[in-house]
Amino acid sequence: MTKVVGVRFRNVGKIYYFDPKDYQINTNDHVIVETARGIEYGKVVLKPREVDDSKVVHPLKEVLRVATKEDDLQEEKNRIKEKEAFKICQKKIQEHGLEMKLIDTEYTFDNNKVLFYFTADGRIDFRQLVKDLAAVFKTRIELRQIGVRDETKILGGIGICGRQLCCHTYLSEFAPVSIKMAKEQNLSLNQTKISGVCGRLMCCLKNEQETYEELNKKLPGNGDTVTTPDGLTGTVHSVNVLRQRVKVVVEVNDEKEIQEYSVDELKFRPRKRKEKMKISKEELKELEGLEDKEGTSKLDDQ
Repeated sequence: MTKVVGVRFRNVGKIYYFDPKDYQINTNDHVIVETARGIEYGKVVLKPREVDDSKVVHPLKEVLRVATKEDDLQEEKNRIKEKEAFKICQKKIQEHGLEMKLIDTEYTFDNNKVLFYFTADGRIDFRQLVKDLAAVFKTRIELRQIGVRDETKILGGIGICGRQLCCHTYLSEFAPVSIKMAKEQNLSLNQTKISGVCGRLMCCLKNEQETYEELNKKLPGNGDTVTTPDGLTGTVHSVNVLRQRVKVVVEVNDEKEIQEYSVDELKFRPRKRKEKMKISKEELKELEGLEDKEGTSKLDDQ
């Protein structure tokens, strides 16, 4: 077991472990630590605790000190400088006529480096831009191309549910999301209904995936043959996954009608559900473009 403290550097960013040494550190305190990018100012989100050695990347870097008032003031100055740097970089991008969209600017705590995050449709030759920025800021410059999910995570917004975006409020790491999840949850494969603000499949599809997989195991598939409590044989018309109810087409007095039952009342042979989705190749190709199978972020590299 190793004693660690969890530190976060960005809003809803990834949590990194550091050695707390003998400092008295509490949640929401700010600390100064050394990272791959240099000296950084971070917020404690996990107070000192013991964790399994397998969860720690060795050698574990130490907390240099608990942030002082001077450190807090320096961090505030950096935030102000970032806004000015953002405007300067935007102007330089326009002067060079580069097809790129500047998203955010970040100073390291020790001002050893300025990072500019941007999005673009393809590769951008920004070598001359870096030279110009280095001449202005007199420090190391790094331009980092990020994806649309990272862009949305930084900028934030309101989802179709009417709430703040998950990635901007609590989701520290992206999880792979696929069309299979939408199918499993019986959602419409309409792009506008299953896409988030970023244009990719909504992250919240992952939230209930395990629950739907477990519930679907107990249900028959559409078109399956089942036996009702009355001894009638019918065909499954549709299912309500959350309520565990099944609508069955049965023949009563030479007439077909739909009756609803609890899944526990029916007798059927469980099998894997393989429903054929009525969707064209073109629509499927567009939907596959919404998938994010990597589930990675280019924002954190501490």
